[in-house]
Amino acid sequence: MKPDHRLEDVRKIAVLRANALGDYMFSLPALEALRAAYPDAEIVLLGQPWHARFLQGRPGPLDRVVAVPPSRGVYVGRDGHADEDSAEMDEFFRRMGDERFDLAVQLHGGGRYSNPFVRRLGARVTVGSRTPDAAPLDRMVPYVYWQNEIARNLEVVALAGAAAVTLEPRLTVTESDLAEARVVVPEDAAPLVALHPGAGDPRRRWSPAHFAQVADALSDAGARIVVTGAGDEAHLVEGVLAAMRSPAVDTCGRLSIGGLAGLLSRCALVVSNDSGPLHLGAAVGARTVGIYWCGNAINAGTLGRTRHRPVLSWRLNCPECGLNCMEGRCDHRSSFVDDVTPGQVLQEARALLADVGGITQP
Repeated sequence: MKPDHRLEDVRKIAVLRANALGDYMFSLPALEALRAAYPDAEIVLLGQPWHARFLQGRPGPLDRVVAVPPSRGVYVGRDGHADEDSAEMDEFFRRMGDERFDLAVQLHGGGRYSNPFVRRLGARVTVGSRTPDAAPLDRMVPYVYWQNEIARNLEVVALAGAAAVTLEPRLTVTESDLAEARVVVPEDAAPLVALHPGAGDPRRRWSPAHFAQVADALSDAGARIVVTGAGDEAHLVEGVLAAMRSPAVDTCGRLSIGGLAGLLSRCALVVSNDSGPLHLGAAVGARTVGIYWCGNAINAGTLGRTRHRPVLSWRLNCPECGLNCMEGRCDHRSSFVDDVTPGQVLQEARALLADVGGITQP
């Protein structure tokens, strides 16, 4: 059986992708490919609890979500620990064995921990990526770190005969998403621009003062500014708002992920660090300007340029100790992207907003 041939009699597919918001966006083209290749199969995402809440009733390539228990190297639980409960894990894999998956797809990294996890599902065929230290699967592609994640995921599902049907993530926005967003940000005629100053890694964060400069310039041009963030990003949102001279709507901690999707789908533009909300905004149809460290742009950068413009920092040396991050690691977490200027971001923002009504150009 050649590794690029579609499997016969596939009734149920498991996909392991138990990580963050942006990672799920990167998996969407691969999930669409699986759906097109196996239109009658049930596709089950093995994800986190937030996936189950966010995807419940949402049209898309998935049929069901099963939340995985805390598992070392696969899912860190809500308390920040991945201490495995052996009895809970045994029960989980017993239930997964009862599912009788025909195909299990590992979209969860290089496989050191995720490949053994997928093998325990008991599927007829397993596919995924693999680093040299990872357990083998039935069909594999090498995991090479410097690769766009969308392309990586598409290479994996191609092992099961699932050809790409789209290269850009697409997410359906529901009426409940829009209704939640309208409560927090009522609709009006002014074009919306969302700023997201957060990012999981502080090294990927542009300074609040830079965001404020961009916000003021776009507000002067006619945009209505909203600043987004999760609860633990309140200090970043507050920093942007404090540095602005123009009014803005603070949505920090006031929207679910679905409500955020609804809000971003209404935006003419999203300006954000490399983060889940940036990739969510792109998936729901917003134009985006993303602030990236050059290395992250390889893995997480948007593929198109009609609606999306990455602005890159080329810094390789730690701002504190000077260590070249390609040659070693340090414990410092200072920003690697603050070399990007507000002028660079505004240039791309204005280009993307050139045809948007209500925006004036200098």
